[in-house]
Amino acid sequence: MHIGAHGLRNNLFVAPMAGVTDRPFRQLCKKFGAGLAVSEMVASNSLLWGSEKTRRRANHEGEVEPVAVQIAGADPAMMADAARYNVDQGAQIIDINMGCPAKKVCNTMAGSALLRDEALVGRILDSVVRAVEVPVTLKFRTGWDRDNRNALTVARIAQASGVRLLALHGRTRACGFSGQAEYDTIREVKQASRLPVIANGDIATPEKAQQVLEHTGADGVMIGRAAQGRPWIFREIEHFLATGRKLSPPLVAEIHEVLISHLHELYAFYGKERGAKVARKHISWYTKGLAGSAEFRHRMNQLDSCEQQPAAVDVFFRQLTQAGRHLRYEEKEEELA
Repeated sequence: MHIGAHGLRNNLFVAPMAGVTDRPFRQLCKKFGAGLAVSEMVASNSLLWGSEKTRRRANHEGEVEPVAVQIAGADPAMMADAARYNVDQGAQIIDINMGCPAKKVCNTMAGSALLRDEALVGRILDSVVRAVEVPVTLKFRTGWDRDNRNALTVARIAQASGVRLLALHGRTRACGFSGQAEYDTIREVKQASRLPVIANGDIATPEKAQQVLEHTGADGVMIGRAAQGRPWIFREIEHFLATGRKLSPPLVAEIHEVLISHLHELYAFYGKERGAKVARKHISWYTKGLAGSAEFRHRMNQLDSCEQQPAAVDVFFRQLTQAGRHLRYEEKEEELA
């Protein structure tokens, strides 16, 4: 699969998630088989570009190419400036956020709130596409609410503006992350558009990925929450789509190894104090479903140093090993159900 001149390993995308898809997480997902990982959104307000948060989000040192950065905002000129800024920082693909349902984003008329103003959608897309020479992609939702679905119209606007790829989350802004994803709407957009369309929403297994691809006719799938604490989902989906056979889930020992490596990448990226705080949620995601993990996660939330966290993780997994719990992750979940 290609986006502009950039060839991708496959058609599996990591969804941009605020507070999750930092450089260590993107790198890990790419290592496990993701074809593209889009960054956390970078605000278009230039006053924020000097902040520590924005500098981290614009840090692509050593990242596997192509580097895709998502920008968010509601002013066409500011969005164009943000696109140029991020290309100067190393972005090879610019993704525009018109899908975030968070109130703090929508209250500034950014994210999925833009879907209420189709004329503004067009002006933003035109401005960003003209501002940079790299490919521009669009992440959006099916509409503002169930009575105001306009994904087909937005897709036509995007195609006319020169956007190169669409990633469509099959929910409205009002739905948030509840209810079932609208795969029929994704299919309608794919049938009506000449652009590649990536299906997003509720894809958590290799079988579901295949079903969504077949039902929608989409060119690829985008995985978000299902990759949290489970970056090997891309390896599993890639193998299943290629062979029709399921890979064995990772052994507990591999989960341990991946988690420890991820922790040290977080500490190096954020610094010790901030890294330890960010690490808590990842530790929780990785250990969910393992025997005794609820109590372990409670204890972990009391630890606030990057020396204590890996040591506690090692003890937890050593106890699993000593108890003879070498079962693979998903088999263990079934055992504990």
